[in-house]
Amino acid sequence: MVNQTWTLSLMRMKLALRSRMFVFFSVAMPLGFLFLAVLFFGQNNPMSVAYLLGAVLAITVMGSFFGMSMQLVTFREQGILRRFRLAPIGPGAMLGSSIISNYLLVLPTVVLEFLICRYVFHMATWGNLVAVFFLITLGAAAFSALGLIIASVTNDMQETTVIDNIVWSAFLFLSGATFPIIIMPGWVQKLTLFSPATYLASGLENAMLHMATPHEVVEDVIALLVSLILAFEISRRVFRWEPEEKINRKAKLWVLASVIPFLLLGGWEVTRGERLKELQRDFQIMEQYAPQPKQFQTPAAEHHPPAPSPHK
Repeated sequence: MVNQTWTLSLMRMKLALRSRMFVFFSVAMPLGFLFLAVLFFGQNNPMSVAYLLGAVLAITVMGSFFGMSMQLVTFREQGILRRFRLAPIGPGAMLGSSIISNYLLVLPTVVLEFLICRYVFHMATWGNLVAVFFLITLGAAAFSALGLIIASVTNDMQETTVIDNIVWSAFLFLSGATFPIIIMPGWVQKLTLFSPATYLASGLENAMLHMATPHEVVEDVIALLVSLILAFEISRRVFRWEPEEKINRKAKLWVLASVIPFLLLGGWEVTRGERLKELQRDFQIMEQYAPQPKQFQTPAAEHHPPAPSPHK
């Protein structure tokens, strides 16, 4: 099975590199977010560049969700999966190759983002690279597995696109990667604690800004690891080789089980957790180091003394 998985991974990488959609979502879009974020919010503030890079890394990793589901549904509609089934290749090898190939394709973009921030935007720190590596690895695998669940339960490309956009938008805007969670309304802040994207984004920001050790991001690592294991097993159980195959009711219950870890973790964070306070701290640090606007004086006030009073 290991040889089959690796061979399939190499094949999936070659196919992905030929796709314009992959190039856009995995390379062009993350780099576009990076330049816009730094140019608008990180100018003359090297400390904020590390914080913004953490957010952009989260967006880059979350792109795994969108790409996996679209590619697998395309393979099923075109009859490619049917040919693999005759090989024979099991669902585990097929799904595992999807996750491995996606991870290997994400890494070059991550390296490029680091180099741009360091040598173009003069980022003051590399962050804790060990913690960043753990989070990127687990995050890419976990969001790939979540995308594979969507691919297994949807029936065609149109349905997949609609569901992908809805879920992707929720991940994007309820994670803090695009807008700081702390500026959102109170009830939205609590809602973000139930999203897997929040733990990826906040963990990466913490590792970049505060040099957080793997021990300090252990909650984020556990959340992503549990999500990966559960999502992979669910996607394996509901995997379909043929477009005509139907999903039974028991399989649909397995899909609902994928949100249980984050319901439990979000409930704990709302009642006893400190994550919102930590996000508030990071936001205040960014405000503290933000460049202050210069005070300008008019040329008249700057070069000429005030006129004498006519009453003197």
